[in-house]
Amino acid sequence: MANFNGEKVISGTFGEVWLDGEYVAEAMSMEAKLEIEKEDVPLTGKFATDSKFMGYKGSGTLKMHKANSRMIKKLGDMIKKGINPRFQIMSSLADPAAAGAERILIKDASFNDLTLINWELKKKGEIEAPFTFTDWDTQDLI
Repeated sequence: MANFNGEKVISGTFGEVWLDGEYVAEAMSMEAKLEIEKEDVPLTGKFATDSKFMGYKGSGTLKMHKANSRMIKKLGDMIKKGINPRFQIMSSLADPAAAGAERILIKDASFNDLTLINWELKKKGEIEAPFTFTDWDTQDLI
């Protein structure tokens, strides 16, 4: 990229999130990544050890301002019934100064925990919702 300049760096200010098609206005940050699982492969005649791709594990975190009971409503009753619900999470990042937009759909997010109570005097409320997933689609790439 010979013509790269700082204005092309995407700002998280323009990030948006939808949880099962419902806009999450209180979203603060979103991260989803893959951990590549490998097994060691010793090489004959060398001191080096290579590796063999064996799979991946997807994980992420949705961080939100505590402005409502969204996650308790979505997860609480299902968990009590012994059901581990799955969700679609759409992330969009579209900084108007950048070279385009990026939209990625997590197809099968399973949240790892549910915060029922978390507050502290003179602090803004925040919720972190870590999740795992196995499938995703890229909808727009830069």
